[in-house]
Amino acid sequence: VQLQASGGGLVQPGGSLRLSCAASGISVGNYNMRWFRQAQGKERVFVAGIRWTSTISYADSVKGRFTISRDRAKNAVYLQMNSLKSEDTAVYYCAADRLISGAAIDVEAMNYWGAGTQVTVSS
Repeated sequence: VQLQASGGGLVQPGGSLRLSCAASGISVGNYNMRWFRQAQGKERVFVAGIRWTSTISYADSVKGRFTISRDRAKNAVYLQMNSLKSEDTAVYYCAADRLISGAAIDVEAMNYWGAGTQVTVSS
């Protein structure tokens, strides 16, 4: 199984980026797909997720600014990030799991991880 995250980069505050996560070895339609991020010196935290049922959830810190989506035909998941802030600076990781609805979305509970892509928001 491989999850390949891409699309990171340097962007000014208020700008936008679109992250992609290309999956192989699993079908994104059969797994819950998540985005996490880890800022330097901090723990990895949940950002957004789309369950295999298509239920979507977001961390409070990104609601209204980030949008997660899935393309079953391309076997990929995306994270559209708008109105970026300096505090969004982090390495972003995609992950896959088969947690049941209501289960805690913990780092330890993920079955598969991608390598991560750096997002830097700075003027």
